[in-house]
Amino acid sequence: MIIQPGSKLVMMGDSVTDADRARPVGEGLFDALGKGYVRDVDALLRAQKGEQRIRVVNMGVSGNTVRDLKARWQSDALDLAPDWVSVMIGINDVWRQFDTPLQSEWGVPLDEYERTLVGLVEQTLPTVKGMVLMTPYFIEPNRQDAMRARMDQYSQVVRGLAAKYGAVLVDTQAAFDELLGSLHPMSLAWDRVHPNAIGHMVLAKAFLKAIGFVWK
Repeated sequence: MIIQPGSKLVMMGDSVTDADRARPVGEGLFDALGKGYVRDVDALLRAQKGEQRIRVVNMGVSGNTVRDLKARWQSDALDLAPDWVSVMIGINDVWRQFDTPLQSEWGVPLDEYERTLVGLVEQTLPTVKGMVLMTPYFIEPNRQDAMRARMDQYSQVVRGLAAKYGAVLVDTQAAFDELLGSLHPMSLAWDRVHPNAIGHMVLAKAFLKAIGFVWK
């Protein structure tokens, strides 16, 4: 696996990452890691590779855009002294452009999204062993759908940054697309954004595959 034994992995993101995690820091007992893919990643790592003692911390915050992530990056990511940081952000940056179109300042334009994410990556890489960049997604098979098409543009930014900076890429959109030939989006997420247990496992599997987790 790419993430080394004894590493501390801090996972940053929005509500999909948050998933009702504990506050102020999401780790410990009693669903402290939340009820989503972060918990699933931790559970599978512990169940199969417990001897490697990889410490997973959930620092997702519901409703966050990349602007919000930037505002809390020092306190919620860097100050926790992680060895690895994963980031999945962009869903709200796009969604606000569609569900609240009159409040144009709530969405984050593509150029600002890329510029801000670049800043976070460049700020973080010198202090950690590595980063995992997860694309945002929209669980919609019609690629001509306006929000799906816009989300694909933001996902492409993440793919480009992962390649440019040597980060691990988790293509969450591709992971969901694999299932959309046989499953309706509502069987994965009622609003095509917030996953149910199946959807969160899709994210967890994509994450683990990207870091080189070998299933036994």
